[in-house]
Amino acid sequence: MKTLSKLLSVIVGLTVMNVWIFRSDKSTLFRGGDANNLIEEFEVYGLGEYFLIIGIIKVGLAILLILSLYFTKVRFFAASGIAVMMLVAIFMHINVGDELIKSVPASILLLSSLIIAYAEKISSKWFHSYI
Repeated sequence: MKTLSKLLSVIVGLTVMNVWIFRSDKSTLFRGGDANNLIEEFEVYGLGEYFLIIGIIKVGLAILLILSLYFTKVRFFAASGIAVMMLVAIFMHINVGDELIKSVPASILLLSSLIIAYAEKISSKWFHSYI
């Protein structure tokens, strides 16, 4: 489970960074509504550009998740934060009436983040001291 957690940490971290840093101005099948980039996607959701701070938070959590390979104490926090962000992303897709396919990447990242967080909890000393 520890190896899976580390592997998913890298995959989730790099995926989030890819979306927000390298593909933010690109059109994809998974953008909300008919958006061609992140700014247009936020407009579809009825959010202003200032909500792009979400990207800074997501990229920060993604970096923490990758750094958690060396600093394991931040893994649960980073994975939980990304899980919350992905839950909101799924909600936003549903809220604007997007097709289910548009929620697939966020759903996969949500599930992966929950697996990482769960793996960290079951392997932590804190968790075992209460069992």
